[in-house]
Amino acid sequence: MIDVHSWTTGNARKVYIMLEECGLEFRVHPVNIGKGDQFKPAFLKIAPNNKIPAIIDQDGPGGAPYSLFETGAILMYLANKTGRFLPTDAVARYHTIQWLMWQMGDLGPMFGQTGHYINKAKDAALVQARDHFVGDAARLMRVLDKRFGETEYVAGTEYTIADIAIYPWCQEPAKRGLNHDDYPQFKRWFDQVGARAAVQKADQLCDDIRAGRT
Repeated sequence: MIDVHSWTTGNARKVYIMLEECGLEFRVHPVNIGKGDQFKPAFLKIAPNNKIPAIIDQDGPGGAPYSLFETGAILMYLANKTGRFLPTDAVARYHTIQWLMWQMGDLGPMFGQTGHYINKAKDAALVQARDHFVGDAARLMRVLDKRFGETEYVAGTEYTIADIAIYPWCQEPAKRGLNHDDYPQFKRWFDQVGARAAVQKADQLCDDIRAGRT
């Protein structure tokens, strides 16, 4: 059993998708970041950076409980635990890891900042900053669109943890000043991933969490 301490953000959805894809048994402990639950002492014991998500694998290495935070680390841990979605071939493995790092270090932070400036920081004095982030978000989408014109999935021919990491951050394009129709190769991939049963289950789970049904 894996205990997931999380909410419904893009980073949270990565872990829910991975758990559903792997068929792992898990239970959710909602951490409502809108109410500041991420700063509570109990959560900080497993996530010292006060960021969701965090997991506790009750059957961790050696059979002992093992806690983990940071989504990239969690995805790699679950991939190694199950032998799924992270290739064993060295070249394919590092293709996957580099795109995973790209999501964590570039796409996620930039899309997050873009969403902030579009939806919250609307002061006229911030137009220059807003234009910068919107422009770079569009650049990152062009990177993805070009990539998906070359290969079926982001790291190659296989669906991997890199796809799982990228997909949730692309679900609400209007919040980043984007339109998926402007990126047809990307949209092909996005629709393909979105049709997966595990992705749809994760979306429903997030709806249930927000509605207090978990």
